[in-house]
This record gives sequence, C-alpha cells and structure tokens, in this order.
Amino acid sequence: MEKKAFRLQKVIQKFPGFQLGPLDLELDPGVVMGYIGPNGSGKTTTIHCMVGLLKTHSGSIEIFGRPNNPYKSDWKLDVGYVGDKHVFYEKWSAEKNLKFVSRFYPNWSDTKALELVKRFRLPLHKRAKDLSSGNRVKLSLISALAHSPRLLLLDEPTSGLDPLIRSELLDELFEVLKDGERTIFYSTHILADINRLVDELCFLDEGAILLRTSKEELMSRWRKISFKMPGSQQVFDAAIRHHHEGNLHQLVSYNLEKTLSHLKRLKATDIQEFRLSIDEVAVFIMKEGKSVAND
Repeated sequence: MEKKAFRLQKVIQKFPGFQLGPLDLELDPGVVMGYIGPNGSGKTTTIHCMVGLLKTHSGSIEIFGRPNNPYKSDWKLDVGYVGDKHVFYEKWSAEKNLKFVSRFYPNWSDTKALELVKRFRLPLHKRAKDLSSGNRVKLSLISALAHSPRLLLLDEPTSGLDPLIRSELLDELFEVLKDGERTIFYSTHILADINRLVDELCFLDEGAILLRTSKEELMSRWRKISFKMPGSQQVFDAAIRHHHEGNLHQLVSYNLEKTLSHLKRLKATDIQEFRLSIDEVAVFIMKEGKSVAND
C-alpha cells in the first residue's frame, strides 16, 4: 500500500483567541493541492506544524509514513519548504547561501540548482540583502527544489510581490513543476495563482476545513443562472445571491443539478447557465461558509 505524502490526524494547535483543528487531512503522492483561506485562517500554522517549526498541542503528523519529529532528519529530506518570509545569511552572496543549504541534502544536485538559477535569472553574485523581493523568492525556491523533494510545501511564497513580478515568477515556477510528478501543498488566499497547477482544493476558515474537493468537481457544480418566472419570494434549492427585476431572475447555484431540477419543477423558462471563474467560486465559499460547503 502506497504511503500518503502526508497525513495529519486530529491535529490541534492553540493560540490565544485562535485554535487550529482538530484537523484531519492527507494527500496522495503526485497530487497538487491548493490550501485556500483568508489571512488568519490557519494556513501558515498548518504548514509550520508540518515542517516542525511548531509543536502541536495534540494529534500526529506523518510525512511519507514517518513522524515529523523535529529532532530527526530522515523525513526532512523528502520536504521542500518555501514560506512567505525568506531567511538567508544576508551578508553572503546568493551562491554562498545555496552552497550552505546544499550541505544538508545528500540528494542535492548542483546541476539542477544551476539550471534553476539560469531559468529564474538569479544574480548569484549579489549578497542576499541586496536582492530584490522577487529574487529573494527565487533563491528560496531554488533552495527548496534543487534536492528534488517528494513533497513541496509552499506557503504564499509570492506574498507581497508586485502583481506583474508575481505573475512572471509563477509562470516560471509552474513551468519547472510541470516537468515531473510532484506532491505539492500550496497555501494561498489568491486562488488564481495556482489555478493552472492544482488538482484538489481544501478550503480553511477559522482553523477548520470547510470543504475538500477536486477542482473539476467544484467547477462543474457552481453556476450563475438566469431564468424567467413570475413571483419574487421563492427560495430556490442550492441557491445564493438571488435577485430579480420583474419576472427576470438571476442567482448563483452551488449545486447545479439540484437547482435546475427545482427550477424545472417550478416551470421556470428561458433558463441559461453561465460559468463562474474559480476565483469567484472561492469567494462565495469563503463568504457563505458551511451553508454551501456541506451540500
């Protein structure tokens, strides 16, 4: 039986005024998951627990079947981690920082690191403190990717970057990642950043999972629907954001099949469906919460 890339069981992490969990979450090897939620929902806390930067109050975490004991190194060799803060030896050059990191990974490839340096156009000679924000992200990504980790944990790595720089950097990153089968857990509040890459989505809010689904399933269920029908007080199955002008109605459905079935029973006419963007769906889920996630 193939081991899970990671498995979180009954994980709880507490802070004053906030609790993550109990959290149960696992991911198969080769799957790319987007971990979606607003700032403060617990995304970073989850990843910090996974990489051993935080000790959980209770529960267990395994990486490819091995407990993530912070005092042991075996499981860490399978993990590449990039957070939203990029920490280096600031007076060292980018090249010296990479050489330092390489000593911790037996599988480190200088050839791969150089390929990534060229692809990302990283100025190796510059000291870390003189690198632009975009180049600091590139240095972190190269550090995480050059040892070919089986699990890549990305915690909003492009946070705070200019939108154009972020877009260009993500284009390069996705080109690198699509070359091989990797397990990726990408935390973000900007779903458009990972739309091209993601297989599954997990929505988190106030420390609890609202919904886990495949991208295809999610996008097949959500629609904007317009139709004609007399009356204005009707409640429609699996529908939110309903408004009307006279007999013309518009609503958003989070279960297309259920809403259409109801509209047909009500003898609605001129029914038209319109696809939503993945960003729009994510916003609705985060705003509406459990009322749309558990249907």
